[in-house]
Amino acid sequence: MSVLTPRQIVDELDKYIIGQHKAKRKVAVALRNRWRRQQLSDAIRDEVMPKNIIMIGPTGVGKTEIARRLAKLADAPFVKVEASKFTEVGYVGRDCESMVRELTEVAVGMVRAEMEKELEGSAKQAAENRLLDLLLPPQSPSRGPERIYRPTDPSAGDERPAPSPEDQSEARTREILRKKLVAGELDDREIEVDVREAGKTSMMQVFSNSGLEEMGVNIQEMFGRLMPQRTKRRKTTVAEALKLVEAEELDNLIDMDLVVKRAVERTENSGIVFLDEIDKIAGRGTGGHGPDVSREGVQRDILPIVEGSTVTTKYGPVKTDHILFIAAGAFHMTKVSDLIPELQGRFPIRVELDSLLASDFVRILREPKNSLVKQYEAMLATEGITLVFTDDAIDAIARIAEQANLETENIGARRLHTVMEYLLEDLSFDAPETEDGRVELSAVEVEERLKQIVENRDLSKYII
Repeated sequence: MSVLTPRQIVDELDKYIIGQHKAKRKVAVALRNRWRRQQLSDAIRDEVMPKNIIMIGPTGVGKTEIARRLAKLADAPFVKVEASKFTEVGYVGRDCESMVRELTEVAVGMVRAEMEKELEGSAKQAAENRLLDLLLPPQSPSRGPERIYRPTDPSAGDERPAPSPEDQSEARTREILRKKLVAGELDDREIEVDVREAGKTSMMQVFSNSGLEEMGVNIQEMFGRLMPQRTKRRKTTVAEALKLVEAEELDNLIDMDLVVKRAVERTENSGIVFLDEIDKIAGRGTGGHGPDVSREGVQRDILPIVEGSTVTTKYGPVKTDHILFIAAGAFHMTKVSDLIPELQGRFPIRVELDSLLASDFVRILREPKNSLVKQYEAMLATEGITLVFTDDAIDAIARIAEQANLETENIGARRLHTVMEYLLEDLSFDAPETEDGRVELSAVEVEERLKQIVENRDLSKYII
């Protein structure tokens, strides 16, 4: 759980998202409230419900990016779903509870990755020992019977038997081989190793696709218990064998029961669901038929999940009471008030995101850590080309992007991707054969390259 203050959260979001200060403040407070709730006593903790957020604004202004970056800051399970993909119970399509199953799956992956990192050292040591057993020659049969140390037997003496010269020699050989193995001196040597066969059976895939896993049945685990684990002997290099054996040892060390327990707990207390395109299901049935009836049905199916219910997953029941839901939609054809009142009440925090202007586009091109300008400069640098944008060139790109948004559809910052790609298309194509090490783009060149599509509105509809 993040311990950043709301101000620090906003500062972190500012590194990737330009503007939208009101939205950043609201999500920062919502994230901080998750941490505050964890500090409360058990008596009041369960009573504190998350304040779900609905973000309103045109596409490309940063709604999805704000939610995605927020989840990374919190190190929380995060899933993005589209409300328009859901259908009412009884129709063909995805049911609304699948969003919670996906979120739980993400949490299991996160917890497993953390546990793998913790056990990486132990797994590597176990893998080295297995390979050393294969690399060392078999023990000599001429060795006499081994003396057994029995500390409770008076006649056995009170000290462990002294190691034989053969034991000392074998231990030295093993240690020398271990040093060579760790140093990579044995990487190219071929070796035969027994490894578990990976992959699902075809029968398992059929049952998984039939929807049984959505009913809470873990098909893979069930078949794993019924069918014996099969191994396969592979001839490979020591380097590749070490990776295979290490992955197998890591799998043996991980306690999946503990992984599932932690994952379910994290899902219930820290999970974030980003419900996109919620405006596409806005509408109330009036005549008892038509698309509005289906939309209202989806809303009613989503309602208990947002309100707080228990969803059956293949990892067990998951409560949704304290999952944070962030909904978003353009709402250019509908209004938030077109949602059913019960669902509106489950999103008490509403924030409207601003449309982007040319000044915002300039900042988007210059300021973020991985801005488009920096991406294209890095990409072309791999071909030995130093790409330079002058300040007036960036201003021209921003102005053209704003003009295209005003004259065609407003797709926000995504317009910059289409403008930049068209602008640099020839340079990207000819880059491998270009001898010039430095290419500088000015406003004149930008306007010249984009002149045709800027002047031809019909063409700009298809290109940018």
